[in-house]
Amino acid sequence: MREKISCPAEAFVPRVLGAFGEFLSFFVYLSFGSEAGTGPLIHSLLEAGKRVCVPRLERGEMRSVPLTDKLVREPHGFLQPDEGEEQTCEVAITPLLAVDAEGFRLGYGGGYYDRYFAAHPQVLRVGLGFEAQLSARLPRGMGDIPLHALVTEREVRFFGQALDSGAFHRL
Repeated sequence: MREKISCPAEAFVPRVLGAFGEFLSFFVYLSFGSEAGTGPLIHSLLEAGKRVCVPRLERGEMRSVPLTDKLVREPHGFLQPDEGEEQTCEVAITPLLAVDAEGFRLGYGGGYYDRYFAAHPQVLRVGLGFEAQLSARLPRGMGDIPLHALVTEREVRFFGQALDSGAFHRL
């Protein structure tokens, strides 16, 4: 039986703001289930004057749309804005079930984030998860796109391709 992983969602806030607080816009998932909580992070980003967008599924594709007060539950069970025009943010805070030493993540299998990242290669890809979700190596497919960084309850890890690509030119 899989052990429930948890920590206060507030634990992620200082790590995200410390590593990426210089950026002005963030695409953040609205957490549900056993995902690393994003509520306090979203609140802190808004308080800091950052633009916050969240995922919205439209015709089988994920879009980054501004967070609004009017949220609806979509067929997969998560909340999303009722409407909104797509806006590309500088940093994408990404959920994961597991992540390996090279930054490849295991998601829920829909490929939404990988397709989004392929269409928006300039976006910094930051996973949010727990130390217990780290794996030496995960299976990967042709369309899998690695993260640039991972924020856990303990630290921020940067993956090699992020540093090689100059993705953190503003840090």
